[in-house]
Amino acid sequence: MSEKNIILTARIVSMILTPFYLPVVGILAILFFSYLSTFPWQVKLSLVLMVYLFTVLIPTLLIHLYRQYHGWTLIQLGQKERRMMPYIISIICYFGCLYLMNLLHLPHLITSILVVALGIQVLCAVINVWWKISTHTAGIGGVLGTLIAFALMLNFNPLWWLCTTILASGIVGSSRIILRQHTLTQVTAGFFLGIASAFITIIFI
Repeated sequence: MSEKNIILTARIVSMILTPFYLPVVGILAILFFSYLSTFPWQVKLSLVLMVYLFTVLIPTLLIHLYRQYHGWTLIQLGQKERRMMPYIISIICYFGCLYLMNLLHLPHLITSILVVALGIQVLCAVINVWWKISTHTAGIGGVLGTLIAFALMLNFNPLWWLCTTILASGIVGSSRIILRQHTLTQVTAGFFLGIASAFITIIFI
């Protein structure tokens, strides 16, 4: 594979496996593999669409408009000092989704997913003040930590899910390094931050 194709593949991976999808993946897992699987499909669809709206579509559009306003490329937006506003946008959107979930009195099992995702965004934003950490690998690490915690709580075998997530983590981390958005240290730190914060949040909160 040529260098051009490798870079293109890395960009596609970064776009598809964006950290914004952590809440959506978590909600889908909860709705299909827990006692909440008994919910009517209309309720499941409404919940997934609501989470997608607040944690993927709205923040992605707002960050895109912010980038277009300043005339920055995606690589330029990735500079540490320019990442704070995208963090703030995503945190506000995530908090809005969590607030709406609480108004609807949704089960704690569902709201815990948003708490995990919000916590990871806040931690990454705080760390970004001093050091650039990978939010992409923090997000995929959060998926892994959430899987482990729910496997313990709900007593199911997550082996194949864990293998898939670990493989995806390696692909995401490699893509961020190939695109020169992060170093190996930043990618690794983000991954373990995501695992630890997600696991602790699910187990203890």
